[in-house]
Amino acid sequence: MGKYPDKSRVLAVRSPIFVPVNQVAEQGTEERVSITKKEYDHLKEVAQRYEDIKHQLAELKRLIFGSRSEKYVGSDDSQLALFEQQAGQPVEQREEISYSRRKGVDKAQPVRTELPAHLPRLTEVIEPHPIPQGAQKIGEEISESLEYKPASIYVRQVIRPKYAIKDQGIICAVMPTMPIPRSNAGASLLAHLIVSKFVDHLPFYRQSRMFNRQGVHLAESTISGWFAKSCELLEPLYHTLKRELLSSGYIQADETPIRVLDPKKNKTTHRGYHWVYHDPVNHLVVFDYQKSRYRAGPENFLGNFHGIIQTDGYKVYDELKIKDQIIHAGCMAHMRRYFFEAKDSDPDRANHVLELIKVLYMMEQFSMEKNHNDEEKLFQRNSALKVLNRIKDYIDQEIIKVRPKSPIGIAMAYALRQWPKILVYTDHPQMLIDNNLIENTIRPVALGRKNYLFAGSHDGARRAAIIYSFLGTCKLNDVNPFEWLTHVLSVIPDCKTSQLKTLLPQYCKIEEQYQVKQHA
Repeated sequence: MGKYPDKSRVLAVRSPIFVPVNQVAEQGTEERVSITKKEYDHLKEVAQRYEDIKHQLAELKRLIFGSRSEKYVGSDDSQLALFEQQAGQPVEQREEISYSRRKGVDKAQPVRTELPAHLPRLTEVIEPHPIPQGAQKIGEEISESLEYKPASIYVRQVIRPKYAIKDQGIICAVMPTMPIPRSNAGASLLAHLIVSKFVDHLPFYRQSRMFNRQGVHLAESTISGWFAKSCELLEPLYHTLKRELLSSGYIQADETPIRVLDPKKNKTTHRGYHWVYHDPVNHLVVFDYQKSRYRAGPENFLGNFHGIIQTDGYKVYDELKIKDQIIHAGCMAHMRRYFFEAKDSDPDRANHVLELIKVLYMMEQFSMEKNHNDEEKLFQRNSALKVLNRIKDYIDQEIIKVRPKSPIGIAMAYALRQWPKILVYTDHPQMLIDNNLIENTIRPVALGRKNYLFAGSHDGARRAAIIYSFLGTCKLNDVNPFEWLTHVLSVIPDCKTSQLKTLLPQYCKIEEQYQVKQHA
């Protein structure tokens, strides 16, 4: 047995807070108290728990009151040469600054931007009164201001003359196909309703009130019915878009929650999910609504897919039955986020990794600016491997020195779990370094949640997924969503199944201009 048996072993700990007055030494400047090892371990655990809670509180304050940006400004602008420099070697930095200034401009006088030339002008001439006799016009002063007229609603009146032919009967032109049979809603109105809700985030009840102010009474239930019928019309085109996306060899995947009213649940809403799949090469996005976050959703959607799937590391993708036909890639932005969150609690280790990650992003930016081809990208990423190896070696060396549950410990553990997936992008030139683009496509859903709060039913959530898919693809291809929807809703009732692909936003060419003659 040692000098101190396990049950009677004591430790001297400097801790004035826990020192009873009657145990303070009468002599000496240090205050000491003897506690058992079990008590010491408990105090140490409490202190660690306190640090974790302190970090969580700081993160909550940052999310609620602070900036959401994760922009990291490093201390060194020469990161591209980090893997070539020796540790501690000083780097000479030179900066050339130039500027230009405008002379003769009064700073106190704001400069107005010119109004767009394509806007129609309503001219108003104001003559001086009275005009003296013999006055001669030598010029004029022109000033312009922007004015607004509420959106105009008109009635499309289709007149089909009838002709009687002797011994043949009566002939009349065929009525143009309406998007919704036996309805008085035209394609442009349906497009306006859909774009206003899913792009401008105006719920149908607000749009109904806006129409009422213009003297057009449209019940919210009527608008909802038109929306449902429009989605039924667009559903075959949605499946065409899905097949187009799955034919790609590289997609990004993510999911976002949506609250859904469910009659089976009283006093609460169902938490459903929009699973989002994005093709960054061909600029396509497809939303797929599922009632849960389980693997059944992506497993059914990706059944015929072969290629690379880039995700945030959600383990469901590793459990898919089709995992043998996919390559699961990781996201550098998610790995970086953990180190960014650990920056305050362990700045030395976190900043070291963040500096190296910044080098990787600078390499990708340089490659994009130079418009590198696949061969040049692979050569560039061979250099990126050197930086990645430095990150991996550093994490392997430091992870044994940090607490597993500390922010930096969690960041390092996540990086090691995802490391094989993180490296995938270095072997595939078409891949991006992170999953950020798909997160941008999800933002309209987040904005919508703040306005219409929830979907009215599971069918309503599925219809929303159809519209989000088309509007997201329009945005990625710089297509005006209102013009596209108006055109598609006008022609899709008569479109053959084999021609549906030509109506997708990336292929559709809106050449025909519809001019409606109004008759008194």
